[in-house]
Amino acid sequence: MANKNKQKKFSKKLLHKYRLVVLNEDTFEERFAIKLTRLNVFVILSLGTILLIAGTIFLIAFTSLKEYIPGYSSTELKKKATVLNYKTDSLQQVINLNEQYYASIKKVLTGDVSTVEFNRDSIVDASTIDPSDLDLAPTKEDSLLRELVDKEDKYNVFETTTSSSNFVLFPPVNGTISEGYNLKEKHFAVDVVVAKDTPVKATADGTVIFAEWTAETGYVIIIEHGSELISVYKHNASITKQQGDLVKSGEVIAMAGNTGELTTGPHLHFELWKKGYPVNPTQFIDFN
Repeated sequence: MANKNKQKKFSKKLLHKYRLVVLNEDTFEERFAIKLTRLNVFVILSLGTILLIAGTIFLIAFTSLKEYIPGYSSTELKKKATVLNYKTDSLQQVINLNEQYYASIKKVLTGDVSTVEFNRDSIVDASTIDPSDLDLAPTKEDSLLRELVDKEDKYNVFETTTSSSNFVLFPPVNGTISEGYNLKEKHFAVDVVVAKDTPVKATADGTVIFAEWTAETGYVIIIEHGSELISVYKHNASITKQQGDLVKSGEVIAMAGNTGELTTGPHLHFELWKKGYPVNPTQFIDFN
């Protein structure tokens, strides 16, 4: 009986009606009145709290405010971060390849290549086959074909295409050739005898990729041209360009001299390389 009485009293308290009145302080006129119970107040406060929580969650989840919450990032930011990560990795690989490429060129120029035996007065050993083991005697038909091709490609080091015009190389110096291009002796260059301090000119437009002193070949300049063509100038008395400089065809890049251990007098050691292979400069340049 006591429990029932307590429950009835509690129910009466919840349902007991109260009146909330707003009065005019001066006239005591009733301006607003509302009937309330404790149960109504509890229900209203509960619904208000639920709506407030739901509204806050909606603002955070579906608006840009979520980006200001520590530890929370949007899908767009994650996507941008992923793309930037891939680009950074690709750039790092390109940088590593370029560093290996320039390191290899520098080792070859300084003669620091212990696994390959070749004439250090040239950049690289272009052929691993001993020409003495091959029968290089040309047939009559081969000689006629070579003569025809030489006439068509004279002074043109690039392939003839419909989209590009012929490319004529500028002679770096004029003089007598003391030692010509010789594949058997692995002398992949021509040595042109000139007076000391004769201006050495760029054979074509390009970018200087190497301009330093070497013990064996003195002051050396290497220029990279278009279409995978590289020209090399050795034994200079001095150089007027630095690595990274842009040069024009016929522009003075050095002064001829007699520097380095592998020189026998004032001359220019000139090489041409196409797609990583040496070519005979006299096929494209008239040094006389």
